[in-house]
Amino acid sequence: MADRTAPTDQRPSAPGRGRRRDRRVYLRRYPVLFTLLAATRRWPALRLGRTVLVHDPDGYLEALTRIPLDRLATGTVGGTARRLGTDGLLFDQEGAGHRQARRSLTDGLGPAGVAELRPVWTAVLRRRLAPLGDGAAVDLVPVVAELAGATTAALLGVDVDPVILADAARHAAATAAAEQLPGPRLPGRARAARRAVTDLADLLGLPPERAALAGMLAVAAVNTTVAGIPRAVAWCVDDRLWDRAADADIRDILVDELLRVTAPSPLLPRVAAGPGTVAGCPVRAGDRLLLVARHAAGAHRSGPDCAAPAPTRTARLVFGAGAHSCPGARLARAQLADTLAALAPYWPVVVRARADGRAALPGWARLVIRAGT
Repeated sequence: MADRTAPTDQRPSAPGRGRRRDRRVYLRRYPVLFTLLAATRRWPALRLGRTVLVHDPDGYLEALTRIPLDRLATGTVGGTARRLGTDGLLFDQEGAGHRQARRSLTDGLGPAGVAELRPVWTAVLRRRLAPLGDGAAVDLVPVVAELAGATTAALLGVDVDPVILADAARHAAATAAAEQLPGPRLPGRARAARRAVTDLADLLGLPPERAALAGMLAVAAVNTTVAGIPRAVAWCVDDRLWDRAADADIRDILVDELLRVTAPSPLLPRVAAGPGTVAGCPVRAGDRLLLVARHAAGAHRSGPDCAAPAPTRTARLVFGAGAHSCPGARLARAQLADTLAALAPYWPVVVRARADGRAALPGWARLVIRAGT
């Protein structure tokens, strides 16, 4: 059902309103999994057969920094990538190769790299959000998709239409995610996933030694951005946070809080390569670890609060930890901050929202906004 709010709606913020809307993206995409995770979150870590669910922040850190992980195991992102014929991705590399790839990405996504890329996405925001000033409605999802595609193309140095690149990266992620889902393998699912990955590689047109890493970066950058920014904006609307978004001195705190509660990659699937302990729960080699980033960051306990924000160390658990932290965290924070700054003068309201039932990550298929008062 469409979610409609009049642009002149001046009701005060309702506690939990942003959370209630945001819950819809989980229930639309992964209803059974979300219900299971919500039902078990009281336990820091819980074993279900050969699967260990990890909700506790300390256990989450232990799993990422102290447990040896098998990057190629079935059910992990790396295992799926290898099965689809995309060797050399960051998440299926080991040892020196993994460290070298991470250094390459970190150099391009450091402060200087992000500053160089900033004009790319701010130009998209100025052009695509201008209709709000004339009273028109804007669907934020395709705006963010173009923003992500343009930034990724610039980062990779490829001359590709940003909308086409974003569509290809989203399709590749969605088909790969379907391939990872538990249960019987549906006929044609693996073939469709391989085709989507091949199409993305062909679109990028890079030499083999660069193609795999570039494809991984495109998939990660586009999908987390398209999932995260519209959800953060919807939460800003529902909890009436535009005054914080307009304040340059508070905006960075708000960005960390919004990323904490939305957790664009809410669940990290891993497989233990050796024994250890996570939050007091013994782990054996071969155990599947489901690391619940949104619970580790406390997204289920408190909404975004700029007056009493979560500690930075806790808020940024949504980007992983240690050697397994996301190299694009700085880019993600900068893009969300600039999107909030561009939208704040309009005090937008949501006039229509539809959760996405096919995307790799929980998000909105449509989030139509209009200037408020």
